[in-house]
Order: sequence, then C-alpha cells, then structure tokens
Amino acid sequence: MFYHLEGVVAEFDQNLVVIDCGGIGFAVNTTTNTMSRLHIGEKSKLYISESIGETNFDLYGFALKAEKRWFEMLLSISGVGPKAALSILSYNDPDSLALSIMNDDVKALTVAPGIGKKIAQRVILELKDKIGKEMTGQDLGIPAAAAAQQTENTALNDAMVGLSVLGYSSAEIAPTLKKIQIEGMSAEQIIKAVLKQMVK
Repeated sequence: MFYHLEGVVAEFDQNLVVIDCGGIGFAVNTTTNTMSRLHIGEKSKLYISESIGETNFDLYGFALKAEKRWFEMLLSISGVGPKAALSILSYNDPDSLALSIMNDDVKALTVAPGIGKKIAQRVILELKDKIGKEMTGQDLGIPAAAAAQQTENTALNDAMVGLSVLGYSSAEIAPTLKKIQIEGMSAEQIIKAVLKQMVK
C-alpha cells in the first residue's frame, strides 16, 4: 500500500502527473489544484490514494493531506467515482469545499464539469451528515447524560472533532479560533466561522 510518493516531476498530461522515483515513472491522477503546486524537474511529494481492481491499478495523488482526505470522503458517496471527485476538487480547494458543504451551496459544486445538481445535493447531504455524526456525543463515546449538557466547552470540542474530520490539525485550527468570539455559538456555527477565516 502506498502512503506517499516522493520524486522528481517528469511530465504532465491533462489531469495526470508522472513522478520519477529512482528511474521508475509513476503515473498519478490528480487535481488542477495539486498540479499548480508542481513544477517539472523539481522534487515533490504526493499523498496517495489507490484504486485497485482486476483490470486496473490507479494512483491518485495530492499535495495536501486535506485534499486526499476529501477525495476519499467523496468516493464514499454513491454515484461519485474518482473522475467526479477529482473534478470537484479541481474547482474547490479543501477550505472552500468545506465551507460550501456547511452552507448548503449547491452552485459552488456544480461549477465542476460533470457534477449535476443531484450529485451536488447528495454530496452536501451525506458529508454534512457524516460530519454531524462525528460531532454527536454517542459517536464520541460520551455518556448520554454528559452529552446532553450543551456547554460552551462541549460545542468547542465538537467543532474541533468536526474540523479534524475535514482534514485540519489542532495546530491549524488554534490560531484561527483566537480570532473568533465563540461564546454562545453552536459547534456548527464555530465550524462555519473557522472555515470563513481560513478561506480569506
């Protein structure tokens, strides 16, 4: 199983980049966002997601761990294959995609070629629901009585869990939280506020 590939960028071909690792060229499917960070002749590292079948062995690579995380979450949705997931991520970086889903912004997703309104709505419904489930007391293993106490700290903790699901680390979130007045805010409101700050 590949976790990442590190080598010299040999060539580009549409949504594919060839990474030369010790004389072996790996063909890696990727997004335009990742391709914009790569330069022929320079050494680069891509985080890899694999698709292995009876007749295929395809590699999908991303410059950012968050982009890889989003790619894999998109693939978990019925009707969204690798091509559609790459299309969505080529027109939406991780920050803007997260914000679009939290704000139910169908139009932001349908700008990607091959993504119709129905698929966009399914992406928003399933991923927003998935994030919500990660933020509930039961899924986090918290006793029901404690989960019922909707304190400010609980909302913040739930928001941190939700943001981690979106691919953000505590180190990335902490500086942004300092800019936000979270008193009285729900977990979802905190997440939206953090994402708005990150896309500025």
